[in-house]
Amino acid sequence: MNCPRCNREIPPDAVLCCYCGRSIVRSATKRQRGNGSGTAIKRGKTWTAIVTTGWEIDDQNKRHRHRHWKSGFKTRNDALAYCLTYKEQQEKKPAPSLQSYWKIYSAGKMEKLSDSKQTAYKIAWNKCQSIQLRKVDTLTVADLCALVSSQAETYYPARDMKVLLSHLFELAAADGWVSKDIPSFIDLPPKNETEREAFTEDEQKALWQSYESGNKDAAIPLVMIYTGMMTGEMAKLEGSMVNLKDNQIIGVGMKTKIRKESPVFFPDDIKPVLAELIEGKPGRIFTLHKTNLYERYYAALEAAGVRPLTPYSCRHTTATRLAISENVAPQTVKKIMRWSTTKMLDRYAHPDNADALQAINTLNRSTPPPPE
Repeated sequence: MNCPRCNREIPPDAVLCCYCGRSIVRSATKRQRGNGSGTAIKRGKTWTAIVTTGWEIDDQNKRHRHRHWKSGFKTRNDALAYCLTYKEQQEKKPAPSLQSYWKIYSAGKMEKLSDSKQTAYKIAWNKCQSIQLRKVDTLTVADLCALVSSQAETYYPARDMKVLLSHLFELAAADGWVSKDIPSFIDLPPKNETEREAFTEDEQKALWQSYESGNKDAAIPLVMIYTGMMTGEMAKLEGSMVNLKDNQIIGVGMKTKIRKESPVFFPDDIKPVLAELIEGKPGRIFTLHKTNLYERYYAALEAAGVRPLTPYSCRHTTATRLAISENVAPQTVKKIMRWSTTKMLDRYAHPDNADALQAINTLNRSTPPPPE
């Protein structure tokens, strides 16, 4: 080997150069800060502290570092001091439970969502009962996948659980406890676009008989079937909106622009039911919470001996009855249902085999058959 100063060849085990006296073996530099104690970088005029909070192995077996960042320090030493303090706090402080982040989310961002979405997330949270009190940093991908698989067999309930867990893990990740991407590994069941069922003709007759026998709550499904209104619109319905003379309901539409701007048309047969509902009620007809409206709806079906189909099946019944009527053009169905396109018929109208046979039999022979 050669001396780094004079470049002369010296014995490999030499401690000093025999020509110039240069020290060959250097003492190891003592590390000022240990691994995991953080670092600091200068960004503009201030320093940013960076602390490694953990590691994650992805599905390709690659390691990914997760860091906690804090900016705004005047000096490098201030940033490094924060790294040390933060590390000590995290080591001493136990991780919060998943329930802690549910309380934050349910009292914050979730309150800005629609009532139906809030209800869906509350149901999803109830299905997370087995992990609600677990420390959030102990939950793994396998834990979440097993939970969703056992509690939700179909696509939409599983999706609600996955989205809710994503929101909770985002909050936990902001505190440096977990990776926010863990719920993204949850596999959802296949999306099964099964057709919604419509009420049969016999079930509609049963509802009429129940109403005429004194079950006044049967008016709820009947009005929804004969107008195509949704539950939210029924809850919003006011007596002043109903024009019995012109068979129209004005201003009750919700969600889409066309539904908000279009009137709801209703047939003469339902007019006496609407008249009885709005009698003496210029304001809201159903003053109770929408939850109570659901309860009255299902109670009416049970009293009439009808299947407990969802309120949305009423709207599907409306569309189905209009679609299989040979006297109603698709464009007219679109107007009655307050759709933006007739393509919605494929989603809402569900004629059965008997309807198909009746329709195909309209293709009569133009000439009579030859005599036998």
